[in-house]
Amino acid sequence: MKRKALKVALPHTLPICVGFLFLGISYGFLMKSKGFSFLYPMFMSMFIFAGSMEFVTVNLLLSAFNPLYALLLTLMVNARHLFYGISMLDTYKDCGIKKYYLIFGMCDESFSINCSTIPPLDIDRGWFMFWVTLLNHFYWVVGATLGGLLGYIIHFDTTGIEFVMSALFVVMFINQWKAAKNHTPAIIGIFSSLICLLLFGAQNFMIPSMLLIVCSFAMKRSSLEIESEGDAS
Repeated sequence: MKRKALKVALPHTLPICVGFLFLGISYGFLMKSKGFSFLYPMFMSMFIFAGSMEFVTVNLLLSAFNPLYALLLTLMVNARHLFYGISMLDTYKDCGIKKYYLIFGMCDESFSINCSTIPPLDIDRGWFMFWVTLLNHFYWVVGATLGGLLGYIIHFDTTGIEFVMSALFVVMFINQWKAAKNHTPAIIGIFSSLICLLLFGAQNFMIPSMLLIVCSFAMKRSSLEIESEGDAS
């Protein structure tokens, strides 16, 4: 059962492997360029496992100690995971002890696969999601550690290297746009983010935009339910 789930999960994660290895190596290079041992990116990728936040943490480690600022910044950067988690409550509830690792290891890419992929009927979905999450976690740790080690022997200007994470999100958005028939959720997300960006600024727009997106989806769902009730009557 476990091996069959692994064989089914592996092909779904191979595109993520390519991206995570490149991003992880970039992150490892960045950490080494700032004077950190390869142990920092290795253990941070292992225990934090939040790519964008790990890039931000580089500057936090080099600045004055301010735990409250670090907490609020982490909340803003990773606020989207609150909504990921809520949407996966029913999916994870029957996974037994595996759900604790699934909760810890949920990233954008794992969420995308686990949320949209239905494994074959003879494959346990809990184990499928576990392997997807573990494999993606493994790719990130390997990439970050490799980048930290290569940083000892390869030296180049790392200015702007942290933009690779933003580039990955853009590529994922384009792929989702091409795959989806209904673009309304994407359009709502874009306009909500732009409105909050103009109102709150680049440093504070993340949480308001997430709240606005959720409220917009809730209103849209309510209107659809009212329409369906009217058609039924």
